[in-house]
Amino acid sequence: MRVGAAIVLLDHALVKLRIGGPIESVAFAVLGAGAGILLLAGLWTPVTGALVVVIALWNASARSGDLWLYVMLATLGAGLALLGPGAWSLDARLFGWKRIDFRDRQN
Repeated sequence: MRVGAAIVLLDHALVKLRIGGPIESVAFAVLGAGAGILLLAGLWTPVTGALVVVIALWNASARSGDLWLYVMLATLGAGLALLGPGAWSLDARLFGWKRIDFRDRQN
């Protein structure tokens, strides 16, 4: 999920930066590129996932492309913010990988 969302963010940011446009559009493209790089590395994933949701919702409200792409990207960002980075990430290396074990119910 991290890699897929990061690729979409980086691609979208590069296209926006090449085209140019209003300062808000360029600022959100730079934020999107930064979020994509952080997602690729798996660093600060819950915070970055929340940032991805904000960026995707802003792009969806600006009507600057395919609405459903931004809905999918916001959903991926929310999922990453809630699920975390996974075992292969800098977050797992730096802070440890959290795993929840459920016990069987004993009646």
